Amino acid sequence: MTTLTRPRNRRVIAGVCAGLAERFGWSPNTVRLVFALSCLLPGPQFIIYLVLWVMMPKRSY
Repeated sequence: MTTLTRPRNRRVIAGVCAGLAERFGWSPNTVRLVFALSCLLPGPQFIIYLVLWVMMPKRSY
């Protein structure tokens, strides 16, 4: 497994979903779809995304 970082390429907004997808071996589009669908439910999904955006480092290469 790779470390949890935001890639510099293949990102749509901040790279959080792409980074999570790489970390767990999933498709980035699947993670984006799950995130978008989860935003339809009540909860702190958007806040968690913002926190991950701030906390996840950008990949250095």
